[in-house]
Amino acid sequence: MEPQPLSYPVSAGAGKLRDRTIFITGGDSGIGRAVAVAAAHEGANVAFVYLEEEEDAAETCRLVKQLERECLAIRGDVGDENFCREAVEQTVQRFERLDVVVNNAGEQHVQEKPEEITAAQLERTFRTNIFAQFFVVKAALPHLKQGSAIVNIASVTAYQGNPMLVDYSSTKGAIVSFTRALSNSIVDRGIRVNAVAPGPIWTPLIPATFPKEKVEKFGQDTPMKRPGQPREVAAAVIFLACDDSSYISGQTIHVNGGEVVNS
Repeated sequence: MEPQPLSYPVSAGAGKLRDRTIFITGGDSGIGRAVAVAAAHEGANVAFVYLEEEEDAAETCRLVKQLERECLAIRGDVGDENFCREAVEQTVQRFERLDVVVNNAGEQHVQEKPEEITAAQLERTFRTNIFAQFFVVKAALPHLKQGSAIVNIASVTAYQGNPMLVDYSSTKGAIVSFTRALSNSIVDRGIRVNAVAPGPIWTPLIPATFPKEKVEKFGQDTPMKRPGQPREVAAAVIFLACDDSSYISGQTIHVNGGEVVNS
């Protein structure tokens, strides 16, 4: 990508996640990589899952280890419940604890008309974007303790809708509702659940999804007239993951360049 997405945090680390373990889905690039780097910057050890991009996963690990934190990369499909369970178990075996879960993995497929969305595409999009969040949370809950946090990555499309991403927008709306319901369900365990809803963020998903003419103008229709960077989303995730947000649960932070949406 030109220019390359910005993953490294702007501010100096303050040890807000010191010696904690964070588990991230889709951590090989984009928002997931930025969260991994930001968490390591704050003192966390990092485990992440990725689908198939070996070189990208290796680069995320390099950036984490450069910050003198440990990194575990696990390859597999988050749409498979057995894989999600095994990945969480590998993380706990490696680091002997689990403190933060970030459900970030997602996929989208542009279709001009809703009737062009096949049953196979619909199932795949839902399986990756929302089923996986259920699977990971189910596997993680036995290991999370009071003070732990879950952060789900939603999207501005959950609030505005995208006419060419009807199934994707639907999954992101489901994530918002999942976040609220899950928060109410486990708040008595001392585990907080929140979401971040990014607007247009400059990640590898963009040139992989849209035609060149749309990529060239990507993010220019926001009030800030630019796309966001992965590290700008990661900053919100770290806030929700650490004790700074200890009185916040069931909420969604909108990192979208100034778009005002109903929350």
